[in-house]
Amino acid sequence: MVWVVRWVVLQIVQGRAEDPRHRYLWRKGSTYGAIALCVLLIAPMWWAGFSDLATFLGLVSAGIAIALRDSIANLFGWTYLVTWRPFTVGDRVQIGDISGDVIDIGLLTITLNEIGNWVQADQSTGRVVYVPNYRVLSQPVSCYTAGLQYLWHEVRVMVTFESDWRKAKGLLTAIAEEQARDVVAEAQDKLDEANKKWLITYSALTPIVYTRVEDSGVVLTVRFLTPPRRRRGAEQALWEAILDAFAEHDDIELAYPTRRLVDHPHGPAAG
Repeated sequence: MVWVVRWVVLQIVQGRAEDPRHRYLWRKGSTYGAIALCVLLIAPMWWAGFSDLATFLGLVSAGIAIALRDSIANLFGWTYLVTWRPFTVGDRVQIGDISGDVIDIGLLTITLNEIGNWVQADQSTGRVVYVPNYRVLSQPVSCYTAGLQYLWHEVRVMVTFESDWRKAKGLLTAIAEEQARDVVAEAQDKLDEANKKWLITYSALTPIVYTRVEDSGVVLTVRFLTPPRRRRGAEQALWEAILDAFAEHDDIELAYPTRRLVDHPHGPAAG
């Protein structure tokens, strides 16, 4: 009966109201009003059926728990964050597929200054992202600034097969060691401190250059340590030093995908 009355009222209002906003407000308001009226009409019948107050309160509590399950889960997540402190404000983290710098930890959400996404090398996008606290209990959480507090980064440099790859590897090693001289000493101190809490082992913290062969040339991969927030700047400085160094040597050339055509003077061999 209530919904019939609502439908009649809406037909009258929509026939007279020309503004779409007014019609929308009437639809929303009539819906809320009808629901409230139904609750008022049904509540006495419900109340008569609850002879035991404890049963009533139990059902109400269960209903509230179901309705607020996400909020309750967020509170548990907040308790975990403030108790175990996997990260704090100022840390750079990744929660699920979202990365950013933590700028606030609230009762319900973690606020991140987003990095990555369409921006390369973990730099800020300018967006603020709110992550529900319960996600730290259900999804993997990575902290860039915990433990060693440095990241291993790699830069691939490909030279042609005709290049003196051994000389190129020596140049890359010297450049990387020069770039990472101060970082290695600081990282060693951080590693010693982190080993008091976790078992983190590295055979060496100095840069290393790995060699492999691909279709278009010899790939020399420079692996080095860098602070999380200076990854792009460190890669830029390394590349600029590499380009300057290779420009001084005629026997070293950067490679790129190529295709060679061979003209056989006698045509294909007879089978």
